[in-house]
Amino acid sequence: MANLILEDLHATREKLLNEAGGDLHRYVEEARKRALASGRAIAHPTRREGQPKISPNFNVPASEGPSSPHRNP
Repeated sequence: MANLILEDLHATREKLLNEAGGDLHRYVEEARKRALASGRAIAHPTRREGQPKISPNFNVPASEGPSSPHRNP
């Protein structure tokens, strides 16, 4: 069974990623700029007690250093 909303979401994401030259970092930065330019409120949730700290690098735990196999260069 086709999910037209999900298909449209994936097609839009692919279009935006192609516009960013296939560069995920550029894609995310452009999305951030669009969000800021929209003038809409942006949620900044606080970390709950006991949750692990997350680095700003694509949700890689802050405890993982540059040599971690989970971190993208």
